Parts: sequence; C-alpha cells; structure tokens
Amino acid sequence: MFHKALLVLPLIFLSSPTFATPLEQREAAPGLIDGLLTGILDPIRQSIKDILTGVKSGVADGEISSKPLLCLSTVDKCCVWYDVSTELTKRFKETNGQCNDAARAAIRFGFHDAGAWDKDTTTGGADGSLMMDFGEIDRPENNGLQSVRLLLREVQAKFKVGYADLAQYAHNHATISCPKGPRIRTWVGRKDATGAAPTGKLPDVHDSPDNLIALFERKGFSAHDLAALVGAHAAAKQRFVDTSQAGKPLDTTPGVWDVEFYNDTLQEPQNPDIFVLPSDKKLSVHPKIHDEWLEFVGDQPHWNEDYAKAYIRMSLLGVTTAELKGLKDCTRTLPKKTNK
Repeated sequence: MFHKALLVLPLIFLSSPTFATPLEQREAAPGLIDGLLTGILDPIRQSIKDILTGVKSGVADGEISSKPLLCLSTVDKCCVWYDVSTELTKRFKETNGQCNDAARAAIRFGFHDAGAWDKDTTTGGADGSLMMDFGEIDRPENNGLQSVRLLLREVQAKFKVGYADLAQYAHNHATISCPKGPRIRTWVGRKDATGAAPTGKLPDVHDSPDNLIALFERKGFSAHDLAALVGAHAAAKQRFVDTSQAGKPLDTTPGVWDVEFYNDTLQEPQNPDIFVLPSDKKLSVHPKIHDEWLEFVGDQPHWNEDYAKAYIRMSLLGVTTAELKGLKDCTRTLPKKTNK
C-alpha cells in the first residue's frame, strides 16, 4: 500500500518523457467524490455511484475482449489500452504465472499517486504527478518506487497515454497479473497534473491506528475500506523498514493476490519467514477494524469485492466533475483473471 516498505527494482533508463497532450491547468476537486455524483447522471457516473454505494460490484471478471482488427483511437479511446495491457503483461508476470516485483511496485505506485490528497486540498489525487517531473519521487515516502516510475514512463513514452490514467491502469493491471486478483473496473480520461501533490497526505508504517483511520476518513474511506485496502500487502515485500530483513514478503505468498496476509499478520508467534509492518499489526487488532479483518481470513471473494470498491474510490480521488463526464470504461482491455 502506501508504506515505505516495498522492493527497490533494477533501474530502467530512458530518455525524457513526452507528454501525452499539451498540459492545461488542472485543479483537483475538493470535497469527496460522493458530492459530485448527485442528480441526473450519465451512465458512467451512475455506474461509479452504484459501485461506491454497494448497488453493483466493482469487479468485472467477465468483461474481456481482444483488440479488434480495426481499432481506431479516434473512435474508441480504449484502443491504445489493449497495447498498453499487452506491454504490462510482459513486464508484470513471472514465468511461473505469478506477479513479479514490478507488479508489486505498480500496485504501491497507484496508491501513492492517488493517495496524496484529502477532501480539503485542491491539488494531488489521481493525476499522475508522481510519474511526472515535479520531484515527488524524491520524497522519503516514495522511496523504492524509482524503478517502476521509470518503467511506467517508458510505457507512457511508447504509447503516448496520459500519466494519470497510466498510474491507475497499471495498478489495476498489476492486481489482475497476480493470480486470484480481481479485475477492477477501470476508466480512462483523467487530466494529468500540472504541479506536485501536497505533502503529508500519505500514512507511515509507524503511525497509530487511530491516526491512520482518521487520515483515510479525510479521503472518504471508512475503517472497513481501510481494512480492505491494507490487504494489498498480500503481494508486497519490505526493503526499508528493517534493512536487516530487506526483501522479506509481508505474507507467505507474495506472488499471489490472496487472503493469507490477513491470517499471517495475526499469528503469534510471528512466522519468521515474513515481515509484519508495525501499522498492519496494530490495525489488525484495532476495535474498528478487527472484526472485518477476521472476515477476510479465508474469504477471497469477500476481500476482492471490498478491495475493488475501495480502490475505485482511490483511483478517482481529486477527479473533477468535468473529468468524470469524460471517462471511458476500458475494463475489457485488462487480461483475464487467473487462479494459479
């Protein structure tokens, strides 16, 4: 998730990035997205509202298609994303079918790009700023994301897609690249950042549960949502929290998107083969989270559903009404779900 804990990947060098389109001034929408989803809504905004309110699922495991033989981006915004998807599959999969370190980092990257926002800010959110040249990658909380940032910039330069969309698309692609991961409904059409995200909006591994819950509430997430989002550590490894144990996974199956993390975190004594982040341990027993944490143990469908719903909110933090109106659902371009 957000923590300063994941693997540093081998550097990938490339030339300076090419912006997908000329930049227009972007100002993030203050307030929660729920306030933008009222009244008569177009189908896309209605779908988002239905997911966030629990009326429909945020998982779309069955919506898959191959790229049409004739696919014009001037007609269908999703055309280029078929090509992006093919490229990311090459980058995110091990030969054994599990997700690799680049996928793990892309999951964390999506969180860090979108999560540097709360309801009182007018900058930041899901705007691609972390991938761009605003200096965010040098912030301590983003340590370990340098290599995947370069990887994604390489993909952006090749396919000329938006930074904001790519950061969130790569998260969703990485999630489904891990066996058992959900195919999270995925939209494109965000505006790219024109400046850095605000500081102080991402959590720390040593923060208290109450502070973490409050931090996420200011972004629109309940304690229940936080319990689901923390589960992204199922595919994580730590590098910087304890350098003497660098490379240790946060659960026993880091190449698989499963619920072992929830059980492994609770174990006493701790499994010596894994590393448990201090914040994860404290959250797992906090009274506002513990019951939900226990429900995720052994219940993959429950967690996938709750994670997808919460992450869809994450992927739209700071997005304006104008951006919402222009979103295009490109879920069908993601790879199919695997269970092994």
